[in-house]
This record gives sequence, C-alpha cells and structure tokens, in this order.
Amino acid sequence: MKLYRIGSAAVACAMLLSACDIGDNAADEDEEESPPIPVETSLPVRGDIYAVYSGTAPIEAFAEADVIAKVAGEVKKVLVEEGDDVAEGQVLARLDGDRLRLELNESQARLRKLQRDFERNTDLKEKGLISEGDFEKIQYDLEALQASYNLASLELDYTQVRAPISGVVSERYIKLGNTIAVGEALFRVTNFDPLVAYLHVPEREYRQISAGQPVAIDIDALAGEPVLAAITRVSPIVDPDTGTFKITIEINDSERRIKPGMFARMNVVYDRHENALQIPRSAIVEELSTTSVFVVEDNVAIRRPVETGFSGDGMIEITSGLDDDDNVITVGQVGLKPDADVTVINATEEPADDDTAAGEIVADGED
Repeated sequence: MKLYRIGSAAVACAMLLSACDIGDNAADEDEEESPPIPVETSLPVRGDIYAVYSGTAPIEAFAEADVIAKVAGEVKKVLVEEGDDVAEGQVLARLDGDRLRLELNESQARLRKLQRDFERNTDLKEKGLISEGDFEKIQYDLEALQASYNLASLELDYTQVRAPISGVVSERYIKLGNTIAVGEALFRVTNFDPLVAYLHVPEREYRQISAGQPVAIDIDALAGEPVLAAITRVSPIVDPDTGTFKITIEINDSERRIKPGMFARMNVVYDRHENALQIPRSAIVEELSTTSVFVVEDNVAIRRPVETGFSGDGMIEITSGLDDDDNVITVGQVGLKPDADVTVINATEEPADDDTAAGEIVADGED
C-alpha cells in the first residue's frame, strides 16, 4: 500500500510539472505572437514660432471723468443722453441760475457806481484835493468789488454743466427737475481712444518685456480674430508685495467693438524663432526629468531624447534630437515601450478617401 501511494503521488507531480511546462510555453508563444501596437505618426514641420507671455486683465478707458456740480440748483434742461459723443467744454445740462443772475446784476451795479467814484477821485487826486490814503482805499474797494463780480459771473457760468474731457456719455445720474447739491455727480464721460489694459507680470519676465512689443488680445465677447495691440509703457519698479511689475497695453478700436469692462486674455510676443522644427506637443513624453519622443523605424518604436524650445498653438519647437524626415508617433505613445513593434494606422493609409487626406497632410508639412 505504501509503495502504491508513493507511486500515485509521483505520477501526479509529473502531470503537474508537465502542465506547468505547457502553460509557460503557451505564454511564451502568446508573448512572441502579440500583435504590433497601432500608432499614428506625422512628420515634423517648419515655421516661425513665438515666445509668448500670457495673462488676463480687464479692458479700461484711458481717460474717464465724472461731471460734478459746482453750484447747487434745479436741473432745468438735460442736453445729452448716454451714448452721445461730446467734446471738451460742451454743455451737457443747465441748472436754475435765477438767484445767481440777480446776485451778478447787483454786483455789477455796485461795481459801476464805485468805478464812477474812482474816476471822480482820480481827478481830485490830480488837483491835490484828496489825500493819498483816501484815494488808495477807494482803489482797494474797487479791486475787491471787481473780484466779487468775477466770482458771481463764474458761479452763474457753472449753471452750464460742461464736459471736462472729450468722449462718450457713459452714464447719466440726473433727471429733469432734480435739485442737486454742490459736489454731486451728474454724468460720467468716457474716452474710448485709446482703451488700455494693465497687466501685472512676474519679475522673472522683466528682461523679456519692453515697450513696443506686439500683443494679441482674445476677448470672448467678440468671438473673432485676436485684436492686435502693443505695449506702450513698462513700470520701472517691481511691487515687493506681489513680485510683479505693471505693463500698459494700449488698444485702438475705431469701430468701438471693445467696451471698457470686457475681460481679455493678453498674449505678449517677446521673441521669435524663424523656420523652427516643430511637432505636436502631445507627442512629447516626459519621464524621470527626461524629454523624449518615439519615432518609427522599420515598424519599431525607437525612443529619442530631444531638447525643446518655444511652444504655442499645440506645437512645440525641437532644437535637437530630430530631423525633418523622422516619423514621430503622435498617438499611441503613452505607455509605449522602446523597441516595441508598431503598425502605423494614419487616416491617410485608408484606401478610399485617403488620397485627398494625404495630399492635405503633405501640404501642411510643406508649410
């Protein structure tokens, strides 16, 4: 019985070992026969690429002013409405000036009387019939009354509410018949030429930014082509609290499509590389502080370390590591191992419509 049991156990172990060998061989065969990994590729292209600093800022008016009442009174007439263009000094509204007009007339009558007295005393002084002190007193009184008359005339003129700057009436705060006080805001005038944006840039970019550099501005409300502008001023100091410096961007918009308060994305172009070798940014593989791409050689994925430069619009500049005729893997490179077998399945390889597509890709490459 013992011999029988030992023999049975030996046969079972042999069968298990045989099964393991068969499984390992099958796994090796499966691994050897695994199909190539499908990928998509493209050739590098050449073109100008730009170094851009991007930031966001609201659009503001360069010149804007509230029109303040300089005298109190009732609003008798409103001459402009919101949206009207006005020139500097133009009358926007008229206030009740009856009381000031009467005060001016009274001051004018007293001034005329004193002027006649002064003329008579001038004759008396020449004849030596009046002392020098009395004559000087009359002269001082005349000067004081002249100043009072000028002040009354100025206050009456203040009932004509005038625009302090040229621009557009952006807000009207008053209504006909309102009684307003001195210092109360009546209108707001906004000058749209030019518009400005103030962008605060990190100090590490200070050496890159200078006046005159072009700026491409994207405004969601316009939903069109970027608006071109330029840097006009760069602040000479860095704010120690934020570590940024301020740049001023002026925007000329003769069509007045852009309104103060709109939110914009600013793209400051501070450098350009001409005829740069570029590939899609998605083709880059970052691993262990190493930047590389995969290229296809004889249906095998070869990993190539590369050095990069500027990037923008989904493309990145390759300064070393690639040639113009390298077939770069752009889809399927994530998780791909070096020296893996691959098959290129670009849409241009499909039979029916692919002739047209291939022509388009070649044209893009030539550009």
